[in-house]
Amino acid sequence: MFKGLGQMGDMAKMMKAAKDMQTKMADLQNDLETMTVVGESGAGLVRATATAKGELKGLEIDPSIFDPNEKEVVEDLILAAIKDAQQKAAERSQQEMSRLTESLGLPADMKLPF
Repeated sequence: MFKGLGQMGDMAKMMKAAKDMQTKMADLQNDLETMTVVGESGAGLVRATATAKGELKGLEIDPSIFDPNEKEVVEDLILAAIKDAQQKAAERSQQEMSRLTESLGLPADMKLPF
C-alpha cells in the first residue's frame, strides 16, 4: 500500500544534493571574483592582471618600452597581455568548474550554466 514512499526519500536526497550544488556553485562564483591570473607579453614587459572571471584589474608596463617611434608595438604588447590574461582566466575558471563537478560526482566535462 505504501510502496511509493521509498521514492520520496530518494527525491528528498536529490533535492538536498541540488541545493548543495547550488550553494557550491554560488561559492565558486564568489571565489572566481577574487582569484587572479596574470597575462604577459614581450617577455614580461607588459603584464595584465585579471580575475578568473576575466575582469581586468591591473596593467603593468615596463618604462623601457616607451619610445614614441614604437607606439604601435607598445599597443600590440598591451593587447597581447590582456588577451593572455583573459585566456588564463577562462582556463582557470574551467579548471575550478571541473573540480566542482567532479567533487559532486558529475562528469568533469559536464557544462554547467556559466
